[in-house]
Amino acid sequence: MAEIPLSTLLGLLVLLIVLSAFFSSSETGLVALNRYRLRHHVKAGHRGAKLAQTLLSKPDRMFGLILLGNNLVNIMAASIATVIALRLLGEAGVWVSTLVLTLIVLIFAELMPKTLAAMYPQRIAYPASLVLAPLLKFLYPVVWLINLVASVFLRPFGVKSANTQHEALSREELRVVLQESARHISSDHQQMLLNILDLEHGSIEDVMVPRQDIVGIDLAEPWEETIERLSQTVHTRLPVWEGDLENMLGLLHVRSVLPRLSKGLLDKESLLKATRSPYFIPEGTTLTQQLLEFQSRERRLGVVVDEYGDIQGLVTLDDILEEIVGEYTTEGLVPQRKIRKLQDGSYLIDGSASLRMLNRQLDLEFPTSDANTLNGLILEHLESLPEGETCLTIGAHRMTIADLADNRIRTVQLRVLDTEIED
Repeated sequence: MAEIPLSTLLGLLVLLIVLSAFFSSSETGLVALNRYRLRHHVKAGHRGAKLAQTLLSKPDRMFGLILLGNNLVNIMAASIATVIALRLLGEAGVWVSTLVLTLIVLIFAELMPKTLAAMYPQRIAYPASLVLAPLLKFLYPVVWLINLVASVFLRPFGVKSANTQHEALSREELRVVLQESARHISSDHQQMLLNILDLEHGSIEDVMVPRQDIVGIDLAEPWEETIERLSQTVHTRLPVWEGDLENMLGLLHVRSVLPRLSKGLLDKESLLKATRSPYFIPEGTTLTQQLLEFQSRERRLGVVVDEYGDIQGLVTLDDILEEIVGEYTTEGLVPQRKIRKLQDGSYLIDGSASLRMLNRQLDLEFPTSDANTLNGLILEHLESLPEGETCLTIGAHRMTIADLADNRIRTVQLRVLDTEIED
């Protein structure tokens, strides 16, 4: 190297530092890539993304190539820097070149490029893949030999080189992904997606109309009352039974009898002909499963039964959809508000309100493993039917029974306690 001009050596040194920065940034950029965004770009036909995915599918080869290149240029840079220092400073230049080159490599070939690559992985990794992919093919024998030697020494530790497996995200991990994507998804859409993930945790008992609240047609009643009920109903679908709810005859779409009803020609026989056979749903069915069942069976309403076949309630497709999009419609003349906020900050809540709905809308933490409704939760804790106004505390929630009728808790006043003051 004595014959090589000093300017040429300096130029080579700068080039080697740039190459070192390239290898360092490539490694960080490829590792920092969002795998799901990468797959999206691959499907869109992005060439750099395709090459990056190919490199990441064999991480041992990718790291072997990058480390080979990085160490090679760093060692060459150290040798050239030593030669330059010896020419300029003599024997003392060895120590000076070591200190100066360490700082230069640390700042310009490691810290800066890796920081940029971590902040903008796509801008670094995709162009770098266009260089690394053909370079890997050219240096493959050397990289393969290096990986072979490394795998031999890793084998005693139980490490085996293999292709990376794309693990599926769990439900909770998907929730975190959705919550962190707030800048790209509107809050309403984000909440809908989160509600879809929560459907699997809920069962039809959480959304069904309980047995005592079922509105329908009892053919044992006088026919005049049946005609009046059909004329005044606000529901489009009604269950039909005779004498007792357990004697379920079917489900009636009111529109199917409106022509005869309007002409005064509707009779019991024609009503039964328009009645569709009942669709029974076993207790404990998850909301996700039932949504698919409604879709496959082309049904919108079903009757919930327990293990003994006794009717427990009624569930509609709208009940499940409202778990996803929120309450969007109410079949009735006056919408039923299950939650009302009072001026003192407490809430007046309908006893039939589901615990899942309260947890979601009021950000509470009621247990949902046993009871499904607020009424059930209170009775579970009291272990008896309360008499008159009763106050109780469950966790950080103080509840006062405001209205009790027909052996049911109609309304409850709820106040969320300040846990620090209470403690």
